[in-house]
This record gives sequence, structure tokens and C-alpha cells, in this order.
Amino acid sequence: MRTRTLMLLVAAAVVPTLVSAQTVDLQEWKVPWADSRPRDPYVDNKGRVWFVGQEGNYIAYLEPKSGEFKQFTIEPGTHPHNLIVDPQGTVWYAGNRNARIGRLDPNTGAIKTFMMPDTTIRDPHTLVFDKAGNIWFTAQSGNAIGRLQTSSGKVDLIKVPAARTRPYGIVLDSKGRVWANLFGTDKLATIDPATMQLEQITMPRSSARGRRIAVTRDDAIWYVDYAGGYLGRYDQGTKQFEEWQLPGGPQSRPYAMAVDAQDRIWVVETGAQPNKFVAFDPKTKKFSATTPITSGGGTVRHMYYHPPTKEIWFGTDVGTIGRAKLP
Repeated sequence: MRTRTLMLLVAAAVVPTLVSAQTVDLQEWKVPWADSRPRDPYVDNKGRVWFVGQEGNYIAYLEPKSGEFKQFTIEPGTHPHNLIVDPQGTVWYAGNRNARIGRLDPNTGAIKTFMMPDTTIRDPHTLVFDKAGNIWFTAQSGNAIGRLQTSSGKVDLIKVPAARTRPYGIVLDSKGRVWANLFGTDKLATIDPATMQLEQITMPRSSARGRRIAVTRDDAIWYVDYAGGYLGRYDQGTKQFEEWQLPGGPQSRPYAMAVDAQDRIWVVETGAQPNKFVAFDPKTKKFSATTPITSGGGTVRHMYYHPPTKEIWFGTDVGTIGRAKLP
């Protein structure tokens, strides 16, 4: 598995432009298990909202219509970080402290685990499906990006050659190419799944620390710079960057992000309480919809856009699962 680093042309950062003070409709449900850090929701084909309790060490779902919750017990010491749900309704979760990816059958509660083949990779972090149903994932402290072949259980690992790069957010573009933040550096990582070759792409500022990543329908790569308070765009064709300072400024600490069906970018600023839900329209290159999160949020770390309902779901460090109904 070869690696190479690319240095790229960049565009100057743009001062934020705000449109009218439009807001979105936010609703939150209090999770019944205290101090459990509910996070990373994902909607299944029955409309149930699955999420992990990272500190509570559980998998659970919310029935939005009734407000009822159901919890599933998992292996002690897992401290799940993220989950995703396949089209059959099977739940896959990242064992962030016990070196595994777990598969939960919600009908029976049965769990099957897939262990990391390298003992230094103890922290599967964020999961995403490819078109074949395999799972790509990051391992932040393990300094690696991996693929679980779901049909065989085989795990392939690509280690980033530099130390402490902290692979974090992950997404696939329309061609199946893998993109990830290297949160410990000023770089993005990308992997060709056919060759498993990893490339590193240097962002415009050496102080940048990309934490989450997204892709729009034109295969532009978007990221949030947690350290500097920027939203960034990387054009794969021109190999150029463009950046915009978020409305909250350098201390806005943008973290969770999502893209909707209109290719609008949604970001949560976590640098202040309450956290703020912010929208950016790539067509007008303007920010809008700055909405405070009612509970305060603590920190909103990840979001999921559900196309059928045009809703974004998120979890908060203050113990809620939230929903944003988009305009």
C-alpha cells in the first residue's frame, strides 16, 4: 500500500457573508440514561433513530412518534463511538476502546464482532458504507484507515506513515474514492479503493485541523477546520481550495457537519454555549440559518441527513437526541 503527499494551489479565505436570520425547526428528546454521551444517530428503514451511548456503553434507538427508547447491551468496555445501519436493518457499530466493529441484529439482539488484525488499532472511530456494502472506517489513535469486507469479515488496514495524524471523519465520493480528515495535521487523506494507495493533500493553512468531512453531488470535498473556524471546499478537478470563516469566527469550533439534498452544508459551531446550527449555500456562498440548540448541546459531534424526511439528526453531550427539520 503506497502513499504519497500532494501540495496544492489554494484560494484565499473569504470573510463570512450572512443572509437574513433564517432559523430551522429544532426538536430534542432527552435520553433516559444519564451521563452516557448519546451520539451519532442514524435512521433505519422503519424510521427508528439508532444511536450509541459512548460513555454508557450501549446501542439504542428512539421512536420519534412515541418518544420511546429501547436499549441493547453490548460487550463491556466497547464504548461505541459511531454506528450505521444497512438496508436490511442490521446495525454496525465502532468499538472505540476494544478494537472491534460489532454487528447487532435488532430482531434478536445477537451480536457478532470483527476484531482488528493489528493490536495497535484499538479504536475504530467513524464508519461509512461503500456501494458494495463494505465498511470503511477511521482509527484516530491507531493512525489508520480501514475497510471491513462485510461478506467475509476480513479487515484491511492502511496506516498513515506520519505519526499522530489522527484520522477522524470519513466519506466516499460518487466514484467510491475514500476521503478522510487527518485531524492531527493540516492534511486531508484520500484512498483509491482499487489500489489501496493513500495520498495526503495539504490544506491552505498550516494551522488548519480538519475534523469532519462531507461531499456534494459535484464530488467537491467539504471540511470544517476545528482549530481556525473555517468551512473549506476542495475541488478534485482543479486541485484548489476555497475557505470561508464561519459566522462565529476563529473560536467557533465547527465540528458536526452534513450535506442535504440541495447540497447545502450544515455545520454546528461548538465553541460557544449554546451550540449553533449554521447553514451554508454553495450557490450563493453565504451563511444562513444560525439557530441556537435549545439544550445548549454541550458538543454536537456528528450529524446524519435523512433524505426521505429532509431531516438532520444529531446527539449532544448534554444527553439529548436532536432533529432539525430543514426549510
